[in-house]
Amino acid sequence: MSTHPFTNSLINETSPYLLQHAHNPVNWFPWKDEILDKAKSEEKLIIISVGYAACHWCHVMEHESFEDETVGDVMNENYISIKVDREERPDVDQAYMNAVQLMTGSGGWPMNIIALPDGRPVWGGTYFKKEQWMSVLKQISDLYKKETKQLFEYADKLEKGLHQLQIIPPPQEEQNLKKEDFTAVLNTFKRNFDHRDGGMSQVPKFVIPSNFQFLLRYAFQNEDQGLKDFVFKSLDKISYGGIFDHIEGGFSRYSVDERWHIPHFEKMLYDNAQMVSLYSEAYKATKNKWYKEVVLQTLGFIKNELTSPEGGFYSSLDADSLNAEGKLIEGAYYSWTKTELKQVLQDDYELFSMYYNINPTGKWEKDLYVPIRTLSKKQLCKEQNLTLEELEIKKKGWIDILRERRTFRSKPRLDNKQLTSWNALMISGYVSAYKAFSIAEHLKIAKTNASFILENLQKKDGGLYHSYKDGASNINGFLEDYAFTIEAFIHIYEVTLEETWLDKASQLSEYCIAKFYSEERSVFYFTSIDDRALITRNVDLNDNVMPAANSVMAKNLHQLSKYFDNSSYFNIAKKMLLNMNHQLEEYPQGYSNWLDLKMDLTYNFYEVVITGKKALSNLKELNTHYLANILIDGTLKDNSDRPLLKDRYKYNEDLFYVCENSACKLPVRSMKACLEHFNKN
Repeated sequence: MSTHPFTNSLINETSPYLLQHAHNPVNWFPWKDEILDKAKSEEKLIIISVGYAACHWCHVMEHESFEDETVGDVMNENYISIKVDREERPDVDQAYMNAVQLMTGSGGWPMNIIALPDGRPVWGGTYFKKEQWMSVLKQISDLYKKETKQLFEYADKLEKGLHQLQIIPPPQEEQNLKKEDFTAVLNTFKRNFDHRDGGMSQVPKFVIPSNFQFLLRYAFQNEDQGLKDFVFKSLDKISYGGIFDHIEGGFSRYSVDERWHIPHFEKMLYDNAQMVSLYSEAYKATKNKWYKEVVLQTLGFIKNELTSPEGGFYSSLDADSLNAEGKLIEGAYYSWTKTELKQVLQDDYELFSMYYNINPTGKWEKDLYVPIRTLSKKQLCKEQNLTLEELEIKKKGWIDILRERRTFRSKPRLDNKQLTSWNALMISGYVSAYKAFSIAEHLKIAKTNASFILENLQKKDGGLYHSYKDGASNINGFLEDYAFTIEAFIHIYEVTLEETWLDKASQLSEYCIAKFYSEERSVFYFTSIDDRALITRNVDLNDNVMPAANSVMAKNLHQLSKYFDNSSYFNIAKKMLLNMNHQLEEYPQGYSNWLDLKMDLTYNFYEVVITGKKALSNLKELNTHYLANILIDGTLKDNSDRPLLKDRYKYNEDLFYVCENSACKLPVRSMKACLEHFNKN
């Protein structure tokens, strides 16, 4: 029998975030058509409160307001209250976040909206203290009773504004994609560089992996040493900082300071997936052993903490955990006191404190420290008269001791739902690591997860679901699910040459075009034509902490056009890019994945075809090189009619063909001869 004084309908949901609110005195409902219809029929205002399981300030507002009976009484009397997990319903989050940003100029989570019975917003914001929240609830409720017309007029104006946001102005003149455009783009980018601490000059500091991937590619293809130095300095600073967990691996979502030191301690799957890809690429470009260590530690964290028994990947670990006094505190699991470190490390404490700055540099708050590095291993060894081998042995010992120590702490809460889009990003991360390090387990895990998606998240009609938990999948996939899954399947093909992955990518692309694409606007909508309409039908165009679903789809179609000689795919990709072209120079850090596609279409881009019995071993070697301007195809036998492979196989010969726009040069027989073609302007 339940010991909770309150239980609402969220108790029947599977989302860990919604379940956190199932015993609030607020009569919460999940986002469902019947609840929206209920609000309409009862003519009641709607509260739409959006957050996610790992969100610190979501927990704070829950404790201060949503667990309070007085607040619950006011909400229950005057509103239909709907709780939304932003990760489970990114469509709802995106639609109402646009509204909050229009109303207030900023956004974030928790996000709280008050809407008319028809779902159109009239007020919104993020975190509110109890007194503020109560005041707003009463004011809007009174206004609805006394000045209904005023609220409806405001909703009309806001709705028009939201529709304007979704308009992509057509090019004013004939657009040409020119290599010369990148000069202005890079100048704009560089104005925002933080040359001291790396990344962009802003606080808080987020890592936008697609920014660094584009900059790295541009630097190599244009032999820009200064830009290379900036990228690698940034990657060093980020991975030396407290945003990287030096004990168990993995990255937190962002840093609250300019030095990458104190993270907002939540660890998200999508961040770590992309960081694995980024540092794997950086390793290929530099052979820097520290980047390999970062990747392997992060994959260790994914394997130990975010992998399900069936091979799916969980969503996140909470920012908060219980401290020694049993209080839910941000960062309690990850921070250390000097006393505790001295106790467990004993004679090694002094060296550890030099390496990880258990001093004013590494201090967080009160008597707590978050490890941060400021010296390379080579520098520390020189200062302390150690060999690198001695330092590595000591470091392994420290990590083993502190990992063991953490087992006595309360772990952050796990959000164990499995999202198609984020799982696909993690597949791509594992494939990137496999390319860089040729570790067979990485490819095995990637293929296991791809099979997990096909077995548990594919619909009977060939489409995808968005979320899986406790054996259930019932939310239709969004554009991001298709875009990242297609991308992941192409990546698996690039290391296996198993054509089934290309075929599945093509099938999902056809489904996506049928359900999401607007030929009139040359853009993919975020939601399918099968889904209930929200305030607006949104499009996802900005490359942010995850690349825009549209930029990923455009790149996918460009690649598939090469594999299948499909001019329709190519034309869609090019039209999409032309529509965005005028925005790329104005704010390049928000469109870096689009810029990557623009490089494909303006700089030299090669199709590399590898044939023969040794095709896979040759492919494995090729993939260890940093080559950002190639597409890979190949076969071990003479049985393919696909355009790039037709008539390329020669019996008992191992060959490399380097092609541009499907026109191939004469084959060469050595890796050295093949590599001479690449990374030229």
